Amino acid sequence: MPTKAPRTGGTDAPADPNCLDEQAFIARVLRHEAEAVAALAESADDRYARAVDLIVACADAGGSVLVSGLGKSGLIGSKISATLASLGITSHAVHPTEAVHGDLGRFRPSDVAVCLSQSGETEEVVALASILRQDAIPVIAITRGCNNADRHPSSLERIATVTLPTLVGDEAGDGDFMAPTSSTTAALAIGDALALAAARRRAFTEADFRRRHPGGQLGGLLRPVTDLIRFQAGVNLPLVDEGMTVQDALQAAAKVVRRPGALLVTGQGGALAGIFTDSDLRRLILRDTAELTRPISAVMTRAPRALPDSALARDAVAMFREHRQDEIPIIDDAGRPVGLLDVQDLIAMRLVREDD
Repeated sequence: MPTKAPRTGGTDAPADPNCLDEQAFIARVLRHEAEAVAALAESADDRYARAVDLIVACADAGGSVLVSGLGKSGLIGSKISATLASLGITSHAVHPTEAVHGDLGRFRPSDVAVCLSQSGETEEVVALASILRQDAIPVIAITRGCNNADRHPSSLERIATVTLPTLVGDEAGDGDFMAPTSSTTAALAIGDALALAAARRRAFTEADFRRRHPGGQLGGLLRPVTDLIRFQAGVNLPLVDEGMTVQDALQAAAKVVRRPGALLVTGQGGALAGIFTDSDLRRLILRDTAELTRPISAVMTRAPRALPDSALARDAVAMFREHRQDEIPIIDDAGRPVGLLDVQDLIAMRLVREDD
C-alpha cells in the first residue's frame, strides 16, 4: 500500500491551491459585506431622521423601543435592543410569535416598534406590525427595500411608519449560499446608526454611559483615574521639593511602608516640577554615588507627562501604550500632584497586559 509523501515546510514549499482559493473566497465575503454597509452610507436620507425622531420621542415620553424579528433577524434585533438600552434608551427584544400570544401587553401607546425582516414578508413579523399600527404605535421597518421603482413594496414596508432598506439583494458567498450574511450585517449597521444618533440627539454623555457599564473591562476603562491610584499625595506618596538633594528625597520617601516606583518633585506653589524614577536612581548610582548629593532638580525629568484628575482609566491606558510610561502623575487644576498611577494598577484591573 503506497504511503503518503511527507509534507514539506519552509519557504520553498508549494502553496496549497485549495488554501489560496479559500483565502480569496473569504476576502470576497468580507468585501461583499463591507460593500453592503458602504451602500447604506451612500443612501442615508431623511428616513433615518424620521426614525430617530420616533425613537427620541418614545424615550423622552418614558416609552420603550421594542425590537422584533424572527430567526437571524431576531438575533440582530436583540443586539440592537441591547445597544439602545446601553445608551440610555429603554428597549426590549420581543419575539413576534410570543407577542401575538400574550406579549402584546408589553406595548404601550408611548412605545415604538422596530421590526426586522429581510424579505418584508415574514408572516409573524408582518402580523405583529399590522396589529401595532392598528393601535397607533409607530413601526420602523428594517427590510430589504429596493431602488427599483418597478418592484412593489413588501407587506412590512406598506405597514411601516418609516422603512429603512438594507438594499441587499444577494448575500455574500458568491450566490452559492442562502444564509443571511450581508443582509444581517446591513441591518445591524442600521440599528447601530439609529441608536447612536438617538443618543447623540438626547445629549447622552460619557458619564451616563459609564454609570450603565460599571463592570468588566469596558467599565474599568471608563472609571476615573482617581479611583485607581494606590499612591495618594500626602497619604502614602511623599512629595519632595526640587531644592532637596537626591539623598534627602530618598530619606523622605523611606518614611512610607511601600515606596512607589517614582518620586514626584514639586516646585513653586506645590505644582508638579518633575519626576524621579527608580530607573533614574539606578543609572545615577551606577554613574557615581557622589551624585546622590546633587539637587534632585538637576537629575529629575522635568515637566513629565501627566493626567488631570478628571481623566479616565482609558486615558492612562493610552498614555502607557503610546509612551511606555510606567508611572503617571495625576494632577489637579492647579498642576499640584494628587497621586501617582502605576502601570501595575492598570495590570491589576486587566486593562493592560505586561506584554503590551
